[in-house]
Amino acid sequence: MNYRVATILASASAVALAAPVAAQDNAAFTGPRVEALVGYDASRPGSSEDIDNADDIDQSIDDVAYGAAIGYDFAAGGLVVGVEAEYLESEAKTEYDTAAFDGFGVSNIETGRDLYVGARVGVLATPSTLVYVKGGYTNAQYNVLATDNETDIGTDFDLDGWRVGAGVEQSFGGNFYAKAEYRYSNYGEGEVEAPSGNESDRFDVDVDRHQVLVGVGYRF
Repeated sequence: MNYRVATILASASAVALAAPVAAQDNAAFTGPRVEALVGYDASRPGSSEDIDNADDIDQSIDDVAYGAAIGYDFAAGGLVVGVEAEYLESEAKTEYDTAAFDGFGVSNIETGRDLYVGARVGVLATPSTLVYVKGGYTNAQYNVLATDNETDIGTDFDLDGWRVGAGVEQSFGGNFYAKAEYRYSNYGEGEVEAPSGNESDRFDVDVDRHQVLVGVGYRF
């Protein structure tokens, strides 16, 4: 056996031995999981919709968000790949009182439920720490109350968009874990649902959303 053949065989043996080690290392981050989430949520018009106003009204709304998620992760070589779905509620809403305005069309906005379905890919920073990126589809609801101080009209805006993010997940053993995550969402299309249940045609929008969340979960 010459030196080159011996080198190739040694390299192949090293790869064969490394594969189960990598799979074993990833085991703390594979399988089905459930988690509870809480954190900061902020929405505002996107760059194409930004409005200058003489009254210096804050165009952003922000507050606490909370909810739950489910997911499933599996090892793919040295990576952890997963799919996930999430439901959030948010307390973000406008702070001003519509009674201070005379013209019809001035409205209060309240953030409703936030849905997300997507995937993530991560690598181990340590045997118990996963660093990952994520992305997918998101659908958000914003509840709008317009008034002329005599008549109130409430409508629900359903917005569709995309989300990207990144986070760190820490395994504590015993199947429990914690995570911290930043996500950016942009909604580019929407429809209005009137109190009667009628829905409008779809239209273009531009809404930006930033969220910083922490979570605790259990992996089965």
